[in-house]
Amino acid sequence: MEEKKNSFPSLEELAQRCYQNDKIEMQLYTENDVKRGLRDQNGKGVVVGLTNISTIYPEKIVDGKKIPGCGELRYRGIDIEELVSGFVSEGRFGFEEVAYLLLFGNLPTREELADFHEILANRRRLPTNFVRDVIMKAPPASIMNSLSRSILTLASYDEKADDVSIENVLDQSLDLIAVFPLLAVYAYHAYNHYGNGGSMYIHKPKEGLSTAETILMMLRPNQEYTAQEAQTLDMALVLHMEHGGGNNSTFTTRVVTSSGSDTYSTIAAALGSLKGPKHGGANIKVTQMMEDLKATVGDYSDEAAVREYLKNILEKKAFDEKGLIYGMGHAIYGDNDPRAAIFKRYVSKLAQEKGEEAKAEFDLYTLVERVAPEVIMEKRKIYKGVSANIDFFSGFVYNMLGLPKELYTPIFAIARIVGWSAHRLEELINSQRIMRPAYQEVSVDRYYETLDKR
Repeated sequence: MEEKKNSFPSLEELAQRCYQNDKIEMQLYTENDVKRGLRDQNGKGVVVGLTNISTIYPEKIVDGKKIPGCGELRYRGIDIEELVSGFVSEGRFGFEEVAYLLLFGNLPTREELADFHEILANRRRLPTNFVRDVIMKAPPASIMNSLSRSILTLASYDEKADDVSIENVLDQSLDLIAVFPLLAVYAYHAYNHYGNGGSMYIHKPKEGLSTAETILMMLRPNQEYTAQEAQTLDMALVLHMEHGGGNNSTFTTRVVTSSGSDTYSTIAAALGSLKGPKHGGANIKVTQMMEDLKATVGDYSDEAAVREYLKNILEKKAFDEKGLIYGMGHAIYGDNDPRAAIFKRYVSKLAQEKGEEAKAEFDLYTLVERVAPEVIMEKRKIYKGVSANIDFFSGFVYNMLGLPKELYTPIFAIARIVGWSAHRLEELINSQRIMRPAYQEVSVDRYYETLDKR
C-alpha cells in the first residue's frame, strides 16, 4: 500500500509565509509617525515615565554649546564618578553601599552599611536540596536560562509569592540580590560538569566577604583571588547595577510590574530581556570580535591593519558580517560613556598585575577604542558622536579574571538585579495603570471564506 504523502508545508516554507505576511514596509513607520524602538530619529528615547533612581545625561550643554566628552550617569542624584571615588578612596568595596543607595535613596551610615552587609550575608542561602533538585537537574548551556528557571522555582518555596505589598516585595528583592551569585556560579559548575566533563565545585559562601569576593571564591577551585581582582569585579558590578528606567530589561521589569505580576515572574522576564545579544550579551560579541581581529591581523600593533579590519567589519566583510563594531556606540551616550571611562582605569590596573600578554592586549583594546569611532564616522552617517561603551572593556576584564564566557551575561544580571528591584518598587509605589502602548494597524480589511472556497 502506497504511503500517503504529507502535503503540509516545510518549516522553511511556513517561515517564508510568516515573513511575507508580517513584513511591514519601512515608509509606513514614517507616515504614521511611529517611534521605532521607542526612539526618535536621533536615537533619543520617548519619555514614558518618571524616576528618582538614576539619571543619564548624554551630553553637557553650557551656554548653548555642547561640551565634548561630558556624558554623565547619576545614581540617586550622585555622579557615578564621585560615588566611585568616594568608596575607593576609603578602601571599601562598593556593591553593597551602592545597592543600599539605589534601594533606599540615601547613602548608608557606617552602622547601616554594616547591617546591610549582614542582611545580605544572612540571606545568601538556598532552600534545602535546591542545588541538587533544581540547579543540577538537566543544566542548560545558557546560565541565563538556568537563572530564569531557578528564580521561577524559588516562587514555589515562598508562601507569599504573589503578595505585591511594598514590604513583601522588598523582602523578596533582598533575597534575590543575595542569592543571584549562588544561582549563577552553581549553575555554571553544574553545566561545566555535566556538559563539558569538568569538575564541579559547590563552595558555600563565607562570612565577611563582599559580593565580588564571594563570586570569585565560589567560582575558583582553590577559592583564592587577589585584592585587585576583587576590586575590579566589584567595580564592574557597581557600573552595571543601574542605567535608567528605559534600558530594555528595566523597562521590561516596569511593564510586567505594572500588570500586578509577582516578583519572580517579573525578574524572570527581565532576565529574558538581558540575555539578548543587543543588551546584556553584547560583551561576549566584543571578545569574539577581538579574538577574530587578532587571528586575522596577526601583528595587532599595526594601526593601519587594525583600521582596515574595522573597515571590513563595517562593510560586512569581516567577523560575523553583520556590519557592527561591537562595544562601540550607545543608545544614549554620544562621545563619552562615563562608565567605560571609569572602568578603563581598573582594566589598566588589572592588566598590569596580569603581566605582559595582558598589557599587550590592553594596548590593542585602547587602539581599537581610538580608531573605531574614526572609522565609523568615515563610513556612516550618524547623528551623534561614537565612543566605547562599558561592554567594550567588560569582556576583556572577565577574561583576565578567568571567568568563563558562560558567566559574562549572568555577572551583568548579578549587578542589575539591584536596579530592577529598585525600579519594581518605584513602579509599585507610583503606578496605578497597566502599561498599554498603542500599535497602529496597517492591514487591509478582509472577509472570511468558507473552507471549500479557499
